[in-house]
Amino acid sequence: MITEERPASAGTTVSAVDRFAERTALVVDIAARYADEVDRDARPPREAIAAMKEHGLLAAAVPAEHGGEGATLAELSVIATELGRACAATAMVFAMHHGQAMALWRHGGVALGVTAMIEAVRDGALVASSTTERGIGGDARRSTCAIEPDQAGRIRLRKDAPVISYATEADAILVTARRDLDAPASDQRLVIALPAETTLTQTSTWDTLGLRGTCSNGWVLDTETHEDRVLRDDYATISARTVLPVSHVLWASVWLGIAADAADRARRAVRKQARAAVGQTPPGALRLAELLVDLQTMADAVRHAAARFDQVADDPEVLESTAYALAANALKIGSSERVTDLVTQALRIVGIAGFAATGELSIARHLRDAHGAAVMVSNDRLLQNDAALALMTGAIL
Repeated sequence: MITEERPASAGTTVSAVDRFAERTALVVDIAARYADEVDRDARPPREAIAAMKEHGLLAAAVPAEHGGEGATLAELSVIATELGRACAATAMVFAMHHGQAMALWRHGGVALGVTAMIEAVRDGALVASSTTERGIGGDARRSTCAIEPDQAGRIRLRKDAPVISYATEADAILVTARRDLDAPASDQRLVIALPAETTLTQTSTWDTLGLRGTCSNGWVLDTETHEDRVLRDDYATISARTVLPVSHVLWASVWLGIAADAADRARRAVRKQARAAVGQTPPGALRLAELLVDLQTMADAVRHAAARFDQVADDPEVLESTAYALAANALKIGSSERVTDLVTQALRIVGIAGFAATGELSIARHLRDAHGAAVMVSNDRLLQNDAALALMTGAIL
């Protein structure tokens, strides 16, 4: 079905028929209400997570054949942006959840444990991930921990993870590990670790500049589960076809939301200046116009990437191509750099009221959250990977 598109508030575009708009708005209201408290206390956005479960946002992408609504990545992108306007921590939980959850039905196979997990997500379960490990420098495509099977079909693994976001709130954690004790570091599988079968021992505290509510503490994860909770495909395939492109689109969508809300505050500030000096163009008006141009450019890039994934979602040849990986990395790198620039522009337009720690025009939280984008999966690491990939491909557009 083709729907007419209409402009939304700054930095977003929504379809004329948006089946998630009303439910998203309800969650946005709750997320906004607690955003400052979540940031101040560096606690999970529990109220917003409960609302996402209640209103079906965590289940949005579950395919119709599994009883879900089958949201496209383009639809998820809009939701992530709206959440990002209200509370970046809530939006990042939404984004990280979908980057993992979509792997279940796209790569899980028909094992009973995987099927049960898909049903749990359909009913609102929140999924977290554990992909990095101490000693490998944040490289999600290598593991030192390994799956250890026994004769009864049980498996064990222990992972020393420097970061697991919202681990205490998750209904499952998807964990990367080597296929077995003899496998090389890059031969990985993805394992579903359920709370009842998993012990988490905290090793570090998430006390950061921004994105504080993601609660990305360090943990040693010990799980003993059954082999039917190992996804069918190897992690290289899962990452290339789903986790990397979906995550990068949704993260960029969140950052777009941060920038869009900062721009809205800048617009309000300029309008206030205009009312105070009728007949004169406020000094910030020109800067605001420049900001909105840059914001629209970012929005176009994000929405294009989401639509492109939807077009090729079932084409493994495209998804596993070097050109597509470069494009996905480019979106992440470009958006994470641009969001800090846009928020800084907005801060300068607003002036001292934006520099304040609190208040309706404060942009302090936006700026701190924005700086998390470039270091969340380091841009330098992605550029290093791109340097190698660029030698292997011809056309990249």
